[in-house]
Amino acid sequence: MILQGKKGVIFGALDHQSIAWKVAERCVQHGAQIVLTNAPVALRMGAVKELAEQCKAPLIPADATSVEDLENLFRQSTEHFGGKVDFVLHSIGMSVNVRKNRPYTDLNYEWMLKTFDVSAISFHKTMQTLWKLDAINDWGSIVALSYIAAQRVFPDYSEMAESKALLESFARSFGYHFGVAKKVRVNTISQSPTMTTAGQGIKGFREFFEYANKMSPLGNAPAEACADYCVVLFSDLTRYVTMQNLYHDGGFSSMGMSPALISP
Repeated sequence: MILQGKKGVIFGALDHQSIAWKVAERCVQHGAQIVLTNAPVALRMGAVKELAEQCKAPLIPADATSVEDLENLFRQSTEHFGGKVDFVLHSIGMSVNVRKNRPYTDLNYEWMLKTFDVSAISFHKTMQTLWKLDAINDWGSIVALSYIAAQRVFPDYSEMAESKALLESFARSFGYHFGVAKKVRVNTISQSPTMTTAGQGIKGFREFFEYANKMSPLGNAPAEACADYCVVLFSDLTRYVTMQNLYHDGGFSSMGMSPALISP
């Protein structure tokens, strides 16, 4: 029960396939109290009310691109907990260009800006709101989910790659300020391709999932294992890990070529 007594806010749980859903379950199993949040439209589409009942957690709608919504979220959360939060998970990503199959060489720039706002700038807004409201305890932990496309080229991932690069940069930059002021740590997890509702919406995802699984010595890391990693990062066992992009990908990020890909 390494999160006993800790309180956290989890963004992005949509359905049983969501990494955030698995994180919520694991956090509660390890003794934490949580608040669940997602955009109002996602709450209508997903099954997160079921998760809220299961975890005995309040479900507070919030558009993570709206500072007003974020302020309301953290005010309600601290009121519910009777104090500040100890951890936050940012598990949010969306690209209209990807959804509408726009090629990278013909992107709609308004949609691109929306992608950046939802997928990356929302992370800065979340941290800035926590900062201004003084809503996170000293030695707290903030984690966002990323992907190796921030460093490598995956053509069908489109401008989500730039979104993840920006997300990781925000973690480093805000991680400095939070660390100096409050000993709060900020990290990103670069997760294996995972069979989530969002992931499967990317062109060629299933083929790439199999490719990555063969390339990785340990195979793709499943959502449940990512949830375990998040729990450790939220715990006091990682108090001096901050401003890092942490690969949780079965070894994929260190590979050049695997015989499994060329064996007949």
